[in-house]
Amino acid sequence: MRTILTLLIFISTTVHAQQYAGKLKIEKLVDTTVNSIGQKIVYPQFKDAKVTMAKITFPPGETTGWHKHLIPVFSYVLQGTLTVEIEGHQPAEYKEGTSFVESYDTYHKGTNKGTTDVVLFVVYLGGDGQPLAVKK
Repeated sequence: MRTILTLLIFISTTVHAQQYAGKLKIEKLVDTTVNSIGQKIVYPQFKDAKVTMAKITFPPGETTGWHKHLIPVFSYVLQGTLTVEIEGHQPAEYKEGTSFVESYDTYHKGTNKGTTDVVLFVVYLGGDGQPLAVKK
């Protein structure tokens, strides 16, 4: 699981990866030990680990509804701007081309407040039948 996560952790500088052949450029988008609200990132221990990758499209005005994750979740905004409200925290906006590590065990909701679709690429690290999200 850590090998997959290593491929998916990003930061906003270009790095030339010596471990690959050729002239590849790896653009990391996040490089952090904490999520969007400062919680330490912890890898769950599952007997049967599972990675789920999803492309999620929010039409204008659409929301996820209040929910929380009990597994690590990583998001990249492919298009538009997503507004995320988090219980006990200030709302955050994530614009096209940005990425973030979602909060853990904290209710939040994502909303498209714009006039065009918001499209996210999301990676969930779960397993053992753990749901991707838990509704409030």
